[in-house]
Amino acid sequence: MKKIAFIGAGSFGFTRNLVKDILSFPALSEITIALMDIDAERLGYIKKAVDRIVRDGGYTKATVIATQDRVEALKDANGVVCTILAGNVHVWRTDIEIPKKYGVDINVGDTRGPSGIFRFLRTYPVMLDIARDIEKYCPDAIFLNYTNPMAMLCRAVQGKSGISMTGLCHSVQGTAGMLARWIGAPEEEIDYVCAGINHQAFYLEYKWNGKDAYPLIREAVKKPEIYQEELVRNEMFLSLDYYVTESSGHNSEYNPWFRKRPDLIEKYCTHGTGWNPGEYGHIMYRYLEREDNWKKDIEDWMAQETIDLKRGHEYASSIFNAVFGDHEMFKFNGNVRNFGLIKNLPEGCCVEVPVLASKGGLESIAVGELPPQLALMNNISARCEELAVEGAYEGNKRKIFHAICFDPLTSAVLSLEEIKQMTDEMFEANKDYLAYMK
Repeated sequence: MKKIAFIGAGSFGFTRNLVKDILSFPALSEITIALMDIDAERLGYIKKAVDRIVRDGGYTKATVIATQDRVEALKDANGVVCTILAGNVHVWRTDIEIPKKYGVDINVGDTRGPSGIFRFLRTYPVMLDIARDIEKYCPDAIFLNYTNPMAMLCRAVQGKSGISMTGLCHSVQGTAGMLARWIGAPEEEIDYVCAGINHQAFYLEYKWNGKDAYPLIREAVKKPEIYQEELVRNEMFLSLDYYVTESSGHNSEYNPWFRKRPDLIEKYCTHGTGWNPGEYGHIMYRYLEREDNWKKDIEDWMAQETIDLKRGHEYASSIFNAVFGDHEMFKFNGNVRNFGLIKNLPEGCCVEVPVLASKGGLESIAVGELPPQLALMNNISARCEELAVEGAYEGNKRKIFHAICFDPLTSAVLSLEEIKQMTDEMFEANKDYLAYMK
């Protein structure tokens, strides 16, 4: 019997949806689902939710276990899913509020820049511990990471461990579906080649029934309602000629063009980012509110007369099915180290490229060179991420400061002296989590 371990299973939305997807494959319907979380209360709730999925789906041969012991969850697993949060939502506030005090207005703050780097520094030691346990207790398992910051975490762990690991983000297939909707195409008739770095990959090809669909996309974004739907990304597309994967809210904080002045924030980042915080003032405050009402959300879901058991669009279940299910090959975009995959990005950095899952495991697919304007953009962030990973490896605060110095948004807003003051303040706020940093 096959086994899949969920580390950080208390992430209710992810775990519930991924379990539902996994069990929908006949070859995986008799699997053991091992739910692991350090929070006993959350673990209890997600166990009830998964039990209901098993019951309502009629998956009578599936087994569900819940444990706070990571070793118990991982032992002999064929697949591992990671959805952890290192620290609580309240420490996330410092990632947002300290830069904001200095004038660096961050929209989400979980991927790169000063906020993403400190989230990485808190999470990296835990992720490496998980990888070391996989090496010991299930060395042949496929490790799928959903935890942000995706690129830095995958790069850091893949640089220290030889386990089979990739990072997954739903922005690639999500944006492909959005573009299909804009041009009136059925999703199943769309093919694409997408590559770059996480949250800033681009569709190098986007075809409808084998024909270039970019002319249709260019016509679509001329429509006011479509242009307004994704202001930042549409502006990037009109200038850079290729469409980027992650939402306007995220992408507005990865470059120097949209969030460096209040008038630009008002024009581009308040009404069409896809993450409009509205009355909350920042998306983070929604998460803070969830700290008080997450149990009610789960109870409301459990109280539904029927639950949706249809397979969703996340990659994890199809990857597991390809590797140790019915072995139907599956191509997806994953986060892996760049060894000849994208020639004009740094060797060894983390890139997001097509990956083929099969009985033989995971095989990354080389895409050659990015168009120069995209490579230039990706290079800046990729090299900042490389420097942040080096800083974490060495416990070197100075390298972390230098990584933040060259962040596109931060450097567009602050002087070097201001960046140093901001970084020092963020280190102080995170000192309980960063004992390994010198």
